[in-house]
Amino acid sequence: MFRAQKKIALVVVAALSIAAAAQAQDQQPMPTMDMPMESTGWQFMQDGIAFGLFNHQGGPRGGDEFKVPNWWMGMASRKAGTSQLTFNTMLSLDAATVGKKGYREIFQSGEVVDGRPLIDRQHPHDLFMQIAGIWRVPIGASTGFTVAGGPVGEPAIGPVAFMHRASAADNPFAPLSHHVFDSTHIAFGVVTAAVDHGPWVLETSLFNGREPDENRWDFDFGKLDSVAGRIWYKPNDHWEFQLSSASLTEPEALEHGDITRTTASAAWFKKTGDNFTAATAAYGQNSKAHGTQHSFLAEGTRRVGMNSVFGRLEAHQLETATLALVRTGEDFSRVFAFTLGGVRDVMRWRGFEGGIGAGVTFYGVPQSLKPTHGDHPVSLQVFFRLRPPAPMGRMWNMRMSQPMSHERQMPPAADPHAGHHMN
Repeated sequence: MFRAQKKIALVVVAALSIAAAAQAQDQQPMPTMDMPMESTGWQFMQDGIAFGLFNHQGGPRGGDEFKVPNWWMGMASRKAGTSQLTFNTMLSLDAATVGKKGYREIFQSGEVVDGRPLIDRQHPHDLFMQIAGIWRVPIGASTGFTVAGGPVGEPAIGPVAFMHRASAADNPFAPLSHHVFDSTHIAFGVVTAAVDHGPWVLETSLFNGREPDENRWDFDFGKLDSVAGRIWYKPNDHWEFQLSSASLTEPEALEHGDITRTTASAAWFKKTGDNFTAATAAYGQNSKAHGTQHSFLAEGTRRVGMNSVFGRLEAHQLETATLALVRTGEDFSRVFAFTLGGVRDVMRWRGFEGGIGAGVTFYGVPQSLKPTHGDHPVSLQVFFRLRPPAPMGRMWNMRMSQPMSHERQMPPAADPHAGHHMN
């Protein structure tokens, strides 16, 4: 079983490389994303990542494995008169490369497999992570109205999803607090309206708030009976703040009841050439009938030349009985997790970025979970990270309803007759 899954994973990585290489043949050097739109034709962007991950999770609930978490996203955009029309598609082959139970991650919980809660593992993503359209109409020089939505998309709740955050660009793992901050980034049915004015963006969404089921190859449509609202403030090119709240109707398959989710975050990003520094700090809570779950996250990535370092600190309240598998005297227990890692790029060719990296995570275990998870578990990962060419720039810090603001348009189309570029 392990060998078969490993073969599938390697085939997927190779397929991603070949597909990206085919596109890279006619691409120019990567321009910045701050150039104005000059062409009225279609402009295309892509981004993606695949981690060939050797994963060791420590403690009695841990284990060893090889998995390949991955995703790919494509975006097509063009002017339509004075308005901007954009289509997004995001796909993942996690169901084939990490399996229906996902990859090991102790203290993680969320979603269901075989009628039971998925614990100590991060669930795989669905094949269709996003299929959405976005239409922005300018209203004056500094104001615009946007309507966005589709059969799969992300509602206006939480910070930028972890796989798009520059502060988590080289970290192969989802945060333990994923189901407090951004688990709704795959919603099967969503409609969002937004108004932007200068540094402010106000968004509201109507969406299907139920979690996807364990069949990752299909669509899990449902009633659009959950609502969310979010406000963004971007005072300059480096800082971005958000505050959001959502009412989720019956989101969990095994636990009846609604959830009120509230989040706040601050993100900082500075890029100079190919080098960048990014950081995110976020607080979130899930209010349920039996209590409120709180989480705090701080993470960052620093890239200089061919090297990058990343880190993440979390203080996350777990539902104790879910992780312990027995009834306990407390509803929530707080676990601390600190991750530190780095990546060394060993390949930059025709836009490809391949790097070898490693990470280590230390945990502060609550007393109630020491019998099941150990006193001082330590987890280790060694991985190969592959990104396809992205001649229009990486899709860092982008979200569905605002794939590009009126200040950050896609650059003009590259000259197809220009020569190739090799990093």
